Amino acid sequence: MSGAGAPNAEEQIDGSGLRVVIVAGTWHEQITDGLIAGAERTLTAAGAEYTIVRVPGSFELPVVSKRALEAGADAVVALGVIIRGGTPHFEYVSSAATDGLTRVALDTGKPVGFGVLTLDDEAQGLDRAGLEGSREDKGAESAHAALTTALALRAL
Repeated sequence: MSGAGAPNAEEQIDGSGLRVVIVAGTWHEQITDGLIAGAERTLTAAGAEYTIVRVPGSFELPVVSKRALEAGADAVVALGVIIRGGTPHFEYVSSAATDGLTRVALDTGKPVGFGVLTLDDEAQGLDRAGLEGSREDKGAESAHAALTTALALRAL
């Protein structure tokens, strides 16, 4: 299981005063909606202020994330679902989203919680979406990472 050894995303943290933008793709709605719900639960429990912006897909996550951070957000939670198909499209989109979001974090000096699922099939996504019966909640984990990193940067 990929979540073995993961940090405790259930840890209560104080995110009051932090402004976070959840940027989420629209592909694979059931999985994405589960990811968003997990991120919302984590941000609400931490007392962080948040908004949600939807984009067409994972390829569009970096540019909108960058704009949200430049507009004053303290952190972004980027959520997307990319499922492998029979063409190289999977590799191109996965690489572009990953490299783009990394660049956004480095260029802005602000955290991007990485919740882009790269999957072989839909079942893997359902198992990671934080839905009833899921083994993992990658939306919650991504929000937790964004919050804790924003707090670490604030403390420096």
